[in-house]
Amino acid sequence: MADPSSYRPKPGQIPESPGVYKFRDEHGRVIYVGKAKSLRPRLSSYFQDLANLHPRTRTMVTTAASVEWTMVSTEVEALQLEYSWIKEFDPRFNVKYRDDKSYPSLAVTLNEEFPRVQVMRGPKKKGVRYFGPYGHAWAIRETVDLMLRVFPVRTCSAGVFKRSAQIGRPCLLGYIGKCSAPCVGRVTAEEHRRLAEEFCDFMAGRTGTYLRRLEERMQEAAEEMEYEKAARIRDDIGALRRAMEKNAVVLADATDADLIAIAEDELEAAVQIFHVRGGRVRGQRGWVTDKVEAVDTAGLVEHALQQLYGEEKGDAVPKEVLVPALPEPAEPVAQWLSDRRGSRVDLRIPQRGDKKDLMATVARNAQQALALHKTKRASDLTTRSRALEEIAEALELDSAPLRIECFDISHLQGEDVVASMVVFEDGLARKSEYRRFQIKSFAGQDDVRAMHEVVGRRFRRYLQEKTDTGEWGPAPDGDAAPNGHPKQSEEEFAAPAGPIDESGRPKRFAYPPQLVVVDGGRPQVAAAQRALDELGIDDVAVCGLAKRLEEVWLPGEEDPVVLPRSSEGLYLLQRVRDEAHRFAITYQRGKRAKSMKAGPLDTVPGLGDSRRQALLKHFGSLKRLRAATVEQICEVPGVGRKTAETVAAALAMAAPAAPAVNTATGEIIEDEAASAVSSATRGTDR
Repeated sequence: MADPSSYRPKPGQIPESPGVYKFRDEHGRVIYVGKAKSLRPRLSSYFQDLANLHPRTRTMVTTAASVEWTMVSTEVEALQLEYSWIKEFDPRFNVKYRDDKSYPSLAVTLNEEFPRVQVMRGPKKKGVRYFGPYGHAWAIRETVDLMLRVFPVRTCSAGVFKRSAQIGRPCLLGYIGKCSAPCVGRVTAEEHRRLAEEFCDFMAGRTGTYLRRLEERMQEAAEEMEYEKAARIRDDIGALRRAMEKNAVVLADATDADLIAIAEDELEAAVQIFHVRGGRVRGQRGWVTDKVEAVDTAGLVEHALQQLYGEEKGDAVPKEVLVPALPEPAEPVAQWLSDRRGSRVDLRIPQRGDKKDLMATVARNAQQALALHKTKRASDLTTRSRALEEIAEALELDSAPLRIECFDISHLQGEDVVASMVVFEDGLARKSEYRRFQIKSFAGQDDVRAMHEVVGRRFRRYLQEKTDTGEWGPAPDGDAAPNGHPKQSEEEFAAPAGPIDESGRPKRFAYPPQLVVVDGGRPQVAAAQRALDELGIDDVAVCGLAKRLEEVWLPGEEDPVVLPRSSEGLYLLQRVRDEAHRFAITYQRGKRAKSMKAGPLDTVPGLGDSRRQALLKHFGSLKRLRAATVEQICEVPGVGRKTAETVAAALAMAAPAAPAVNTATGEIIEDEAASAVSSATRGTDR
């Protein structure tokens, strides 16, 4: 590890002009390339106290052994040179987007004497006109098949074309009218090129003029009573319209634009691009990248623009580029795009209307792409095994943690405090064993105390299961109901799962984990370890994952364990933590929504929805039910005397509902029907 002060430039040596800089390692390899409006303050920021640097930046400057820079005249030149150097040196600490698959494009080889329409993948070639990219090659072939009826351009390979020219006989497409057969001289090279150019114009979105021209020709043929010709043109128009329908109209003003959206987390980012031409989505593509440098959304957008348009010129750069965040500063990037197009390019964030709605769709695609990428990564057996081995090595465990349990606390400003427990076995979620907890031993916001309580409750149940012979016994701290069963008001189970005991009940906490993960830093980890120590459990490892910097904390350690950002172990811990957070916040939101709709009868223990509705239906209103005697309540089918006494006591303690008021006259409504309607409605809503 190098000391940045050993290669720090001398004061006043760094110029204040725009420029591009390179960090090199001890072997002379370029590990990072950056640009700056003013080189001096930017480079100086890398040589401050290491504790103040972002962890990724700190890793970069301690890996580097030297820094050099090149001055340029403008920020646009700096942007161009930065892109060129990133392509040339492929620095390890620069964000590099990688295609999640090789997208096919529709290509027209205008650089040949007889242009050919074909499906192409890979890098773009000079003199070839591209459309797309498309999600699937079959989508291109369907579109081409429809359009060849009107634009019979050559689609055969060079070998087939040469063979047909030698034998003087066209291929099958030439016989059925889907190729103009330039190989046998049915059309000249100039006529065939004109067909290819018309094909390109139509694909580029200039469809209205050509369709109107065909409709005029159809009318003329009909007026001259050339009905077969008119019918053929009519079918051509239908084929073109079907080809157009394959690309839905998304922007009514025939806009040419690219829409870029980004979904990201602490470690990775996914980019999705919709190519809109003539108001229609003509193509879609996406990338996924590891966030190897300290970069925000605006920085990711700038890298994406360089990746998209670094090799493009002319119409390949659209008139408008819509992004979720503008690079800082945005003017040089917009100028760079305009230079590549040869005319003005608008770079902006959509604020309203159809473009903003379409941007939301692109963003959803980006989120889905990131989730799919993570799912594919998690489903690979080799990857999961490597992740578990990396966790075991980093935490110094005796073996790979085949069962991991993660705990998270959720609340809303100290109200409705709940906790979640998620289970991962062999690196995969075991949703049937998820658990959720209500925190009722204290009020207010105290995540550390809540974590201690939840971990303690979970492992007390484990010890109880371990010592039981099949029947639920009393918990060590009296955490069970009088009949020996656990209190359902404290733990609510997602689904019965796990091993079955002799009595047929699921043994909910029978399996201990090898690793307990808590969502939080050193305080939460200490609380979880203290709960295990109090129960005498010493064979379960504990760690915490702090969300801000993705640091792994261990009990009693002053410094966290920092796993490499490319570590599969860190990725698995992140997935476990995020799943626990999702499960906890979903439960907390559900409880909050339920409590907001609660009425006096909802607090009566043992009174379910069916008997609650039966009581309201029998008495007609909550007011009449409150005035009823215990004997009258017992008359309701299914309600015994003990339940009736509980209901009467609960209603007597609850404050009476405020009287209904006629909003038109301001007078109080004494009518029992109003109360009945109100109560019945609440019962139905539940």
